[in-house]
Amino acid sequence: MVKKIGIVSLSSGILGESFIEHELKIGMERLNKYGMDFEFLPNALKGIDFIKNNPKSRAEDLLTAFKDDSIDVILCAIGGDDTYRLLPYLFENNELKNIAKQKIFLGFSDTTINHFMLHKVGIKTFYGQAFLPDVCELSNEMLPYTKKYFEELITTGQIKEVRPSDVWYEEREDFSKEAIGTDMLQHKNTGFELLSGKPIFNGKILGGCLESIYYMFDNYRFEDTVALCNKYNLFPKLEDWRGKILLLETSEEKPEPNLFRKMINTIKEQGIFNVLSGVLVGKPQNETYYKEYRQILLEEIANKELSVVYNLNVGHATPRCIIPFGVEAKVDVGKQVIVFNDL
Repeated sequence: MVKKIGIVSLSSGILGESFIEHELKIGMERLNKYGMDFEFLPNALKGIDFIKNNPKSRAEDLLTAFKDDSIDVILCAIGGDDTYRLLPYLFENNELKNIAKQKIFLGFSDTTINHFMLHKVGIKTFYGQAFLPDVCELSNEMLPYTKKYFEELITTGQIKEVRPSDVWYEEREDFSKEAIGTDMLQHKNTGFELLSGKPIFNGKILGGCLESIYYMFDNYRFEDTVALCNKYNLFPKLEDWRGKILLLETSEEKPEPNLFRKMINTIKEQGIFNVLSGVLVGKPQNETYYKEYRQILLEEIANKELSVVYNLNVGHATPRCIIPFGVEAKVDVGKQVIVFNDL
């Protein structure tokens, strides 16, 4: 059983803004109901401008959370777009490597980059949920499917298996106080879809938000992303991908099909589709471009023996499961389950 959660703002500093105080209050009340301690690391609530202008302070919070033996779970507040700027403060003098120890780290979206940082120093992590979008959900309860996996993680320290959700939700547009207690529109979900390859395959999973991975190879958003990621060898070497399963999911920006194709091709250029054991792809938010993305995956992943599974409930489309990284996984599309063996 988890005893204490440390909440960090490694990307956006929105958690410290007054306009989301009502969401923050909901999240804190829910964590209190679990009977566990939690704390916000020193810079987590300092707001958007401070967090944006002080990547060193963000890095210090992450290092502090690892050093503090009372913290069992490092929970990311939310994503953002520039957590790559933490790289020099975590790797220039092996700062992260020197203090990192195995504990639960949970986040998604831009936090993908933090997952790659922790993979680099040998830490297993958990992908798919975050504090503000999930624990602070404005419905009267956390979304049931999301809540199931969050509770499993904080009570057992692991995730045993992932199955599809029965439903998916249209994303909220109103996050005001007036939206408290309102339900999201839901639709029937269709489960894991095998696009190519064998329905059963194994491997350790790594990956995350497609845009975040793409930014390691293209200065699409910032002019120094590629240089910094290359300097610290953030993207694993080809041999490190051999036998692994790549997880990909798209953000709330809902990239147009031409950009989606470009991002998939950028990953293809790294050669990893030739060495992976499989690819898992998340449901697009609101199922926007669902068919288009599906077709592009079929067209651009030339290795038809590679197992590609579409429509996972992970990342930016709600509800969200939690996917363990660095743990041996067995995907069985026929049985609609991914089983994790953390021995």
